[in-house]
Amino acid sequence: MCGINGFVIQSINEQAAMNKLGNMNALIHHRGPDQNGFFVKSLENCTLGFAMQRLSIIDLSSGKQPISSTDGNYTIVFNGEIYNYRVLKQQLLDLGYQFQTKSDTEVILNLYIHYGVDAFSMLDGMFAFSIYDKIRNKVFIARDYFGEKPLYYSQTDEGVYWGSELKSIVNQLSRKPEISKHGLNLYFQLTYIPAPFTIYDGISKLEANNYLEINLSNTSFSIHTIKESVYENYSQLSKSDAVKVNHDLVQESVLSRSESEVPLGTFLSGGVDSSIVSLCLAQQSNIKIDTFSIGFDKKEFDESEKATTVANLIGSNHHKFVISEKDLMQDVNRILLNFDEPFADSSALPTFLVAHKTRQKVTVALTGDGGDEVYGGYNKYYMGKLNQKYTSIVPKSVNNWIKTGVSKFVVNKDDQRGFAFKLNRLMNAMNYEGDYYYNIISLAFQKNELENLLYSKFQYADALSYYKAKITKENLGLTEFRSIDRMLSLEGDMLVKVDRTTMLSSLESRAPFLNKKLWNFTSQLPEHYLLKGFDKKHLLKESFKQYFPEKFLDKSKKGFGVPVGDWLRGVLKPELLRYVETKFLLKQDLFNAAYIQELVSNHLSGKKDNTFRVWTFYCFQKWYFETYDS
Repeated sequence: MCGINGFVIQSINEQAAMNKLGNMNALIHHRGPDQNGFFVKSLENCTLGFAMQRLSIIDLSSGKQPISSTDGNYTIVFNGEIYNYRVLKQQLLDLGYQFQTKSDTEVILNLYIHYGVDAFSMLDGMFAFSIYDKIRNKVFIARDYFGEKPLYYSQTDEGVYWGSELKSIVNQLSRKPEISKHGLNLYFQLTYIPAPFTIYDGISKLEANNYLEINLSNTSFSIHTIKESVYENYSQLSKSDAVKVNHDLVQESVLSRSESEVPLGTFLSGGVDSSIVSLCLAQQSNIKIDTFSIGFDKKEFDESEKATTVANLIGSNHHKFVISEKDLMQDVNRILLNFDEPFADSSALPTFLVAHKTRQKVTVALTGDGGDEVYGGYNKYYMGKLNQKYTSIVPKSVNNWIKTGVSKFVVNKDDQRGFAFKLNRLMNAMNYEGDYYYNIISLAFQKNELENLLYSKFQYADALSYYKAKITKENLGLTEFRSIDRMLSLEGDMLVKVDRTTMLSSLESRAPFLNKKLWNFTSQLPEHYLLKGFDKKHLLKESFKQYFPEKFLDKSKKGFGVPVGDWLRGVLKPELLRYVETKFLLKQDLFNAAYIQELVSNHLSGKKDNTFRVWTFYCFQKWYFETYDS
């Protein structure tokens, strides 16, 4: 686990290239504080540079990077973990390959030497890596199937830069890049920016399951999708057989993701996903495992008793950290600005705290991330079916009347996200043109609201059109909803949040549910195996219910709720008011000042709770001020 950087640029000598790489690495030192490594090579038309910061997990003694082949024709730097590397290594040994290290990094390199880019689809893991191929005079940069590990890139007048975090690239540019209109609209609609876009013009994020191919003769590049792996056909499985297969596949995935030469534990929130991961790890271990949970001193946000119940059940060494509002607040700047672009998922704050405290005990933590997407665990999935029924019965004109009434008479004035909040959100998402699901995942501003928020020159007709074009089916169902989430909220929000907050603490997180084999398995099954009526994650719960108290896995869970709406009215209010000053807004030349000032005023006065939208605005302004005004 680490962070990587690199470039292919013209008109630079090797010492200057080393200095550049050193500066890029210094900015991501937190991702891998154990070692660093560099590779610089002057070529006929350019200079190639690779760099990495290493967090040592496997092969502590000999896994230093970069790693080159014995003939010097191939070199790699790698960020991530390959969970099936032992199987792949044995295949290569049978083919006559020899290894100088015990690392998974060298396995990737030799696999590429033998199979070329077809090797990338053989990898089960999370990764972003760069490979220099002297024979073909090319560099290949690949990203994993779900996008667990980040990879940004930019083509400039000098050549191509890439890295694990935006800050390393931005630091090398001659001036701060302009704000991307597309990225801006995506952010204010979704609260995050999914690949391939970023907040900057001219800097992109490599999409999950893709690789970049750079031609070193002219520094041009092309982007390709990693080919699909071939898996067993499960489409005809009976429900009872699917339950058994799923049980074994989950156990297998947890086992593969628990290999480590450093201390390892699990995040245990008490929800279905983390409870099952922790259970599997405990069943597979011959010693007590370590589990970690976070509790809040405010009871309305605290659900840690569920984690304690599971910890007692599986007999783990449980570490519970109780945090206060002061704990959450003290690292707000550090956490939000580490994303390098606007990011408004407030659960990043407690995620960082549990990661930071967990790192004091272990170096690797297994998580339940991905369970909702793989098994159909979100409320919005069955709400999609509700929209289809509703719009087939209620005329559009009547819906507009109902929506107005709900908005007027059912006003949410606090930050508890109760009935009023959910009803308003549901009615605002109702759509007769097939955009319902895109509306429900637009957590901040709906598409039509952006017309009021942003000046016309910064508006984008339909920021989500890039993703809609990838989902061609007209009547969307659970399969399509899960695919949309894999493209958008999983890659752009959930995995970004976990990667940046854990890496900021130099902690490696692994997600057993994010396994290509599991995704392929559940995607072949009838949808009602996953979502049975209103029973979400039905298959997963059926597979493991025998290990838990009756109905335990059916209990609802809030997640990492953080009272940011209250903070904006309290401790963050002075900073927020600076961001809505007319002079500042006019200087930015981005926002309709009257609209945003009214939105903020209504929230501060308690007239209407606008937590999601005001927090999204606040996070953007904090990033903007740090980037362009500090």
